[in-house]
Amino acid sequence: MRLTEIEYGAALPVESYGPGFFRIGGKVLRGPVIITPRDAGPWGGLDDLAALLALAGDVDVLFLGMGAEIAHAPADLRAGLEQAGIGVEVMSSPAACRTYNVLLSEGRRVALALLPV
Repeated sequence: MRLTEIEYGAALPVESYGPGFFRIGGKVLRGPVIITPRDAGPWGGLDDLAALLALAGDVDVLFLGMGAEIAHAPADLRAGLEQAGIGVEVMSSPAACRTYNVLLSEGRRVALALLPV
């Protein structure tokens, strides 16, 4: 699926996604990923809270994409992020990509942690 073209400046939007991959900044990343306006890379998945906590102070909201369908985030993951001052919005990965791109285009301090579809 190709996402709508919007101007992002130097920030890294999600350009497209498909079964098991995400295209960010012209690069294809496979598996779970963390995306910020400046960087994108692999993520250890729902058990990797430390990688998400490293975002504290740089982002206000983390969009957590749970794959093809929405699911609840593990309670300890949500609690750890909220304790670090990071708001968490849980949704399906496609919805998280779209929401992240819209808020990114507005210059918001957002990040994205995605499980593949």
